[in-house]
Amino acid sequence: MGLLEAKKVTSSYQKEADKCNSGMETCEEVREKAELALAEQKKLTSKWEERARQKGWRDGATKSNIKTNSNAQAAA
Repeated sequence: MGLLEAKKVTSSYQKEADKCNSGMETCEEVREKAELALAEQKKLTSKWEERARQKGWRDGATKSNIKTNSNAQAAA
């Protein structure tokens, strides 16, 4: 009877280990897909920033910032 019970417990632990391994593989696949998506998004962002700079955009420049600077220069 003890051997049969040990086999059941072993089988149960093996099933749980298989579930865990399967979950880890799924998690790893999702992480890899997310990394690829992030890399693609960074490339796209870089292209848009390059186009914006070609049209005169500067880092940190906003409409309110530009107006304030223009007003300050006009007053000086």
